[in-house]
Amino acid sequence: MARLKGKIALVTGGSRGIGRAIALDLAINEADVAFTYRQNEVEAQSVVEQVTKIGRRCLGYPRRGC
Repeated sequence: MARLKGKIALVTGGSRGIGRAIALDLAINEADVAFTYRQNEVEAQSVVEQVTKIGRRCLGYPRRGC
């Protein structure tokens, strides 16, 4: 199923919990993924590695301020 092939998804709070699960599901469904995270850089890097292993592009952006 290539429903999301060629699409880029943005997930807020993508390093843990539901956001992480959504980011991985999007990658499994062939979307490239960008996500924000608040604090845990180690968890964020883990998501990037998992999405990359699936064969999709992934970037994690730390959320600053507000």
